[in-house]
Amino acid sequence: MKRTRESTRSPYSRLPAALALATTMALACGTLSAAASQPSAPRPESQGTDKTTSALSDVVPAPTSVEPDHGKKFRIKWSTGIHAPRGDAEAGQVARHLQQQLRPSTGYGLLINRGAPGRDDIVLSLDGSEQRLGESGYRMDVDRKRLTIHAATSKGLFYGVQTLRQLLPAKAESDSPRHGPWKVPAGEIVDKPRFEHRSAMLDVARHFFEVDQVKRYIDQIAQYKINYLHLHLTDDQGWRIQIDGWPRLTSHGGSTEVGGGDGGFYTKREYAEIVDYATENNVTIVPEIDMPGHTNAALSSYAELNCDGKAPPLYTGIEVGFSSLCVDKEVTYRFVDDVIREVAAMTPGRYLHIGGDEAHSTTDEDYQKFMSKALPIVEKYGKTPLGWHEYAKAEPSESAMVQYWGTTNSNAEVTEAAARGNDILLSPAHKSYVDQKYNADTELGLDWAGPTTVREAYDWNPGSFMESVPESAIAGVEAPLFSETLTNSDEIEFMAFPRMPAIAELGWSAPDRLDWSSFRKRVANQAPSWEEQGIDFYRSEQVPWPGN
Repeated sequence: MKRTRESTRSPYSRLPAALALATTMALACGTLSAAASQPSAPRPESQGTDKTTSALSDVVPAPTSVEPDHGKKFRIKWSTGIHAPRGDAEAGQVARHLQQQLRPSTGYGLLINRGAPGRDDIVLSLDGSEQRLGESGYRMDVDRKRLTIHAATSKGLFYGVQTLRQLLPAKAESDSPRHGPWKVPAGEIVDKPRFEHRSAMLDVARHFFEVDQVKRYIDQIAQYKINYLHLHLTDDQGWRIQIDGWPRLTSHGGSTEVGGGDGGFYTKREYAEIVDYATENNVTIVPEIDMPGHTNAALSSYAELNCDGKAPPLYTGIEVGFSSLCVDKEVTYRFVDDVIREVAAMTPGRYLHIGGDEAHSTTDEDYQKFMSKALPIVEKYGKTPLGWHEYAKAEPSESAMVQYWGTTNSNAEVTEAAARGNDILLSPAHKSYVDQKYNADTELGLDWAGPTTVREAYDWNPGSFMESVPESAIAGVEAPLFSETLTNSDEIEFMAFPRMPAIAELGWSAPDRLDWSSFRKRVANQAPSWEEQGIDFYRSEQVPWPGN
């Protein structure tokens, strides 16, 4: 029972219909001028939801350094174009991303220029001067005449564009024309990430989320320089990815969800659509196929995967630890090989997550036996294994990554894994699990590791969090969002905002830029943009929201 919706988004889907049609026709004919695309009747300004001025430092995550040029502004006008380097397809894609972002709200053409930059242009510059900032860093120079984003790679340009979005008035996020002015404060921002792995996780197994809902979350995490989306695709309650050799995984195992809803799954084409959309937004998909536990949906779909040959009923509760693949059966490893081979072929990213957590129904001996066979299969198909920290006891190869989800700042298996050379991805549940309640009265979420306030989500240092694990072993951070209590995008957003941006800042910003008193003010300034985008969020009493 597939429950998905086809995406109808075009490159101009955020434009008003008439302007979109005119733009498309004009581009086809090569006749579009910047002035021709101005809106004839911008909608009235909404009350109480606009951010009309920004400081250069009003950015989340906090930039490495900011030098404002007080009193001066760059202004986007009808004549403004976007200059992209000639012959670089990826930089051109970033230019189109910015164009599509700003056209609907400004109504301006914002034509992409491959020639010499003009006055009033936004310039995307790939040059060797920013090698010091790595492949993801950028430098933004803003004066009255021009706004230039310098970077060594298109990734850096993309992140500079996300910063630019935050420096514009909140109404720049509108999907219909608004009155300006469109001003950006002058000065210089120099910025680069602390960690290269900055991840969010979305659980589509407990409750299924359609393609467009996943895309919406990709849009949101990309704004805060998150560059990985970990999709929790399988669990006891549902199997969400098509596997050709094992069709009942989705026809049966994907037919329900927590509470007994209809469930759903992604066809290979739909999964490819998610992967491609993520790539366009500088996000890499990390698929998770949880094993040997959290497997009831698979066990219910195929009786032969059970040691007694009997398929259990589908499960719609939220308890954990009761299921396990049969470690001693050869069919188990044929199943694992087929699934990993097909998922690896669909996924261009480096990592394939194999879960490995809460396998309470598997003895330690059987767990070791299973992992000794499953881990080489992941590597056989060209992927780097990633798993929850329990799998570190199987001593995966040095290239593998270990994800810590515990609720303390010490773990012997993680310490030993780091000493062996494994990278450690931090997602301590009491800090970074954004599915935990904010407080005892929060209607959504769980509280087994919480409640977790916004300050508690922010107020920790990933580089020094784990005892006996040096910062050099930390790959980055992740904000997991499990969906036992979540059924739609509004609920996802309510739990993720503002805590997901808090985790994003911990992953991006330098240690000396991490400061709660600063963050609470800067994240408060994000609220008008969230309202403009229709993002639901929790109005924590710890944050001085506008209008409060």
